[in-house]
Amino acid sequence: MFSWNKTKLFSAVSLILLTLSFGATVNAQDVSTGQATATVLAVLAVTAPQDLDFGNVLQGVVTTIARTNATNAGIFQIAGEGTVNQEVSMHMQLPDFLWNAGAGVQDRLVVAFSATDCTIDTTAAGTPAAVGLGAIVGEDPQNIPDTGVGGTDDIIQIYLGGTVHPAPDQRAGSYTADIILTAAYTGD
Repeated sequence: MFSWNKTKLFSAVSLILLTLSFGATVNAQDVSTGQATATVLAVLAVTAPQDLDFGNVLQGVVTTIARTNATNAGIFQIAGEGTVNQEVSMHMQLPDFLWNAGAGVQDRLVVAFSATDCTIDTTAAGTPAAVGLGAIVGEDPQNIPDTGVGGTDDIIQIYLGGTVHPAPDQRAGSYTADIILTAAYTGD
């Protein structure tokens, strides 16, 4: 038969109580909450306030509009938000031809852009004829460098010139083509 003496019984009960007390203890805890924050800026606003306008062109006569021509140079404007000099990447998609779809017959007029047909002005104070101090003059419109949004107005203005090459027998009529400027923040 199994016999318990008082010492063994006391030791067993003490061991059981001690084991139970360790399992029931709770350590002190504390919790803190922090936040993750961000401010998303408005997207860039790209506009074309003035078209590149070659005006009246004669058959067989090459016509050039300079990037400095205040009346006829193309003007693009990029307005941003945030800190001055937030860098913007720009890509200009330029046509090879202007198109005339009049009278059911489609005809094309060759247009070309030189490696110096573009000016980039970040002062918001300039015009094609009188750019602000620090403007990037004589750039290649097919390879526009990343540029910081400048001035107090957070603006970039691009002035664009070009040349049309009408054939001696160029069909009379109105010719047009799209020039597309895409701009995006680089994060720099």
